[in-house]
Amino acid sequence: MELANIEKLVEKYLDAETTLQEETALKNYFTEGSVAPHLQEYAYMFNYFVATKDETYTKTIQLEPKKSKRRNFKWLSVAASVMLLFSVFIGKNQYDTYKQRKQAEEIYAQVSNGLKILSTNLKKGEQAVATLYKYQNKANKVLK
Repeated sequence: MELANIEKLVEKYLDAETTLQEETALKNYFTEGSVAPHLQEYAYMFNYFVATKDETYTKTIQLEPKKSKRRNFKWLSVAASVMLLFSVFIGKNQYDTYKQRKQAEEIYAQVSNGLKILSTNLKKGEQAVATLYKYQNKANKVLK
């Protein structure tokens, strides 16, 4: 391949604009051995890619589940549900207490209003009885 074409392909490769055929051409150029000195740094990169392509990891990885964390999450969920039930129970009791207090205040207001009306009517009756006593005293004086 001609050097100018390789330089253009390297620029396209660095800008991530190459196709698979162009990348194959670059790989073939840099791995065959006769590379221009100013492009030698790219030869190391392409040779590394070729070498690492065949590497495989042969050891088996054994994964063991950690039971302690799952158990902690079980107890955590149980504790959270108990706390939720406890808070609902306390919340309901406070709501009932508030409702009873509100109802007692309403009953107190009604009784207080009824007693005020009774008090005003008793005062009217007391005034009427007082005027009757005045008339009776005057009538008794006149009759004597």
